[in-house]
Amino acid sequence: MKDKKEFLQHISPFNILSDSILSDVSEMMSVKSFKKNETIYVQDKSPIKTVDIIVQGAYKANFYDSNHVLRLEELYNSEDIYGGSSVLLNKQYSIRTVIALEDTEVLTLDKEEFKALCRSYHEFFDFFSDQFGNKMLNDAYAHFVKQNTMFEENFIDADLIFTRKIDTIAPRLLVTCSPETPLHKVAALMRDNVVNCVYIEQDEELIAYVSKDTLIKNALANEVSTNAEVISVAETDVVTISKDALVYEALLALYPSQKEYLLVKDGDKNLGYLSRYRLLTEHAQSPMVFIQSVKLSNTTFELKEKWAKVPEFIESMLGRGVNAEIVNRIISTIADEILSRVINGVINEMPPAPAQFCFMVLGSEGRNEQTLATDQDNAIIYEDKANLQRETVRAYFLEFADRISSRLDDIGFKFCTGGFMAKNPKWCHSLSHWKRNYDSWIAEPAPDQVVKFSTFFDCRFVYGDESLFDELHQHMLDCIDKAPPKFSYNLVSNTLQYEVPLTVFKGIKTFVKNDKKVFNIKHAMSTIVDMARMYALRYKIQDNNTGVRLKKLYQAGHFDESQYKELLNAYYYLMGLRLKNQSTQILRDFTEATNFLELKRLTAVEQATLREIFKFLKNMQWVIKARFNINR
Repeated sequence: MKDKKEFLQHISPFNILSDSILSDVSEMMSVKSFKKNETIYVQDKSPIKTVDIIVQGAYKANFYDSNHVLRLEELYNSEDIYGGSSVLLNKQYSIRTVIALEDTEVLTLDKEEFKALCRSYHEFFDFFSDQFGNKMLNDAYAHFVKQNTMFEENFIDADLIFTRKIDTIAPRLLVTCSPETPLHKVAALMRDNVVNCVYIEQDEELIAYVSKDTLIKNALANEVSTNAEVISVAETDVVTISKDALVYEALLALYPSQKEYLLVKDGDKNLGYLSRYRLLTEHAQSPMVFIQSVKLSNTTFELKEKWAKVPEFIESMLGRGVNAEIVNRIISTIADEILSRVINGVINEMPPAPAQFCFMVLGSEGRNEQTLATDQDNAIIYEDKANLQRETVRAYFLEFADRISSRLDDIGFKFCTGGFMAKNPKWCHSLSHWKRNYDSWIAEPAPDQVVKFSTFFDCRFVYGDESLFDELHQHMLDCIDKAPPKFSYNLVSNTLQYEVPLTVFKGIKTFVKNDKKVFNIKHAMSTIVDMARMYALRYKIQDNNTGVRLKKLYQAGHFDESQYKELLNAYYYLMGLRLKNQSTQILRDFTEATNFLELKRLTAVEQATLREIFKFLKNMQWVIKARFNINR
């Protein structure tokens, strides 16, 4: 048949998928042929394993009653799809008997991949659900569909992707060439080796790669000579992953880089490569494919719809025991994708930026620990310009930031009540101004200045010129070396400011809010967050995630094994309760997500666990006081 991808580009709803997704979907499809009058499916007997798209020829689909009398004949012609209803209904068998009216060729898609697409792309699913709904208006059709009550279990197995290692997936053959190889020879290598990606090797090191898409976008579209050296059009950002890493880690590594291919390594040895969609479809996962689907959203309304679906994913994953650390990273990755789409939208509608800039996130998102009760914490760094341009540049980026913040607020990321947003003139500055900020916070380290320094220590690059972020971050680390004793004192004091919610008799201390006895679980977790940040600042641990900080501090000998394990387990146990509570508030209580947890909603075991955690945190506060002589 002709090119599968080209064929699918004209078929609804496959034509709504992104180019890269459609490429990989088409590669996964098989071609099948049937002779004229050949029986393809028998009603209630033939298992439905695929969804079929007719390329040429025709299907005749019939219902038969109990007396084997033919009813409701329906024809499926070229570009029609059969099997979607059976899969979405979770039927084990074909709803109807299907016969090839003539010699027929079809593309088949495995039902699991089909379901993954339906659950991850709203418009894709709506196409089939609307189609089915219209057919169910026919009483006779509805009668035959309802007769078959054999249903498969309907759920997405969320566990495997979070426990399965990369080495369980065989990577594609690694084909290499030198930087000087002409483009036409690279294309021949792809053809002869049946691969979509060729890596470029220099001095026994893989320095870049080129894919079929790269050749189209960077070479053919720009009329580059086929004799040009491949390095001139190659992608130089090679993303690697260890064979011992987990599948979800590989996927999350790909998203920030915007790359489609991942080099798999065993130590220093290169084993081969995997594509983004190969990872997604190896064990189809709605949260992971969902992240990819955000890239297709171009309007604030679409992004708002995407964000509104996140609580369902969170509830599902937590219900299957997925670790809260993983859930945090997925929420943060989704938020990053939404933010990137918003920034791109604003860039496209405004005049070109008058200077290079960097957009960074702070707080929980900066630590990759975002929850469902989230607000905006972000800032902008832009490059220094001549005096005559400074006001113009500043006015541009304040307008730029204001538009971004307004759209994020519309989507569901509320304005920060503390004002830590790029739209606030305090947090939108040139690189030199930012450096002066850090210098002043260190030089006069009053408690509020130390809080600012700590807040911006939990920062993470998201968009723009990363070199600006790197330079400021290095300046921040240099400032720590010059910090006066008072800075350290106030840093430790701020760490101890939150009171662990324990009563005198070691019960859980609550207060009344909206006629409910609650406690603020975010404040309880802040004890651990601040502890890890304080140690990371003192010992210049550059990682910003709380879990990673604790691990690095343990490895450096600042926590013993018992303290490390207790802190890590306590933090993610509390995070799990916090996320579960927030998803329940949104999905069951139909209220906004908050950090107020009602004690009576917890089981006796959960309450007992909380008490033990709070006792341990109280003890850790005493350990810190003693270690840093805070009372002196």
